[in-house]
Amino acid sequence: MKRDVIRINQEKCNGCGLCVTGCPEGALQVIDGKAHLISDLFCDGLGACIGDCPEGAIEIERREAEPYDESRVMENITKAGPNVIKAHLKHLHEHDETKYLEEAINVLKEKNLEVPDYEEDSPLACGCPGFAMQVPEPKSRGSESPQILSAELGNWPVQLQLLNPNAPYLKNADLLIAADCAPFAYANFHQRFLKDKILIIFCPKLDHTIDQYVEKLSEIFTKQDIKSISIVHMEVPCCSGIEVIIKRALEKAQKNIIIKDYTISINGEII
Repeated sequence: MKRDVIRINQEKCNGCGLCVTGCPEGALQVIDGKAHLISDLFCDGLGACIGDCPEGAIEIERREAEPYDESRVMENITKAGPNVIKAHLKHLHEHDETKYLEEAINVLKEKNLEVPDYEEDSPLACGCPGFAMQVPEPKSRGSESPQILSAELGNWPVQLQLLNPNAPYLKNADLLIAADCAPFAYANFHQRFLKDKILIIFCPKLDHTIDQYVEKLSEIFTKQDIKSISIVHMEVPCCSGIEVIIKRALEKAQKNIIIKDYTISINGEII
């Protein structure tokens, strides 16, 4: 069957082992100084380990893989203690994996083990804050008349999947490559980032076309004399994958372009 599993770039992996601690399912091990996916059975494909990798060596790919086996995963989880059990259940809950969550709880009950309160409001243990429900406080609720701002969009389409690498507006362009959520989170996106730039947007977490994105961006970098690249992405770890994709594309195109990287908080501020 085809499903999402992680892929580790062995050339980028430095063997630090942070991804191993970020994977309570036990799918990863450091062997001979490099992290390895030891079994498709243990990888749920949700990408908790991505945010723990300092080298950007992990990404999600869709390929033929053995079905994920929650019952076998729970055999590892229960041996690791209550904190790991809670982290795993919280991980499944926040990704809305109801079926796997039910299987995990049934295993705990069969073993006469306590089911922890995985829904309590606490920092995410699974490393996936992008899935945590939050209610950011609006910066202003005043009754004053809103300021009318001008739109700075200079190209269409903006989705990378739809973009033509031969589009004339890409020639000698200053690119702004943004994660899908960033323009909604940062209120002054047009005036602060978009003015005089060509916009490209995509989601490094939910889009299952990572290799195609690398290929298309590489084609753009090869065919067009890009002057500069600015990145705007959210603070959640999975969103940093946008930089990984761009760097892979630059390597493939054998281009050296300085990247300006801006991170936006959930509350709509530049970090």
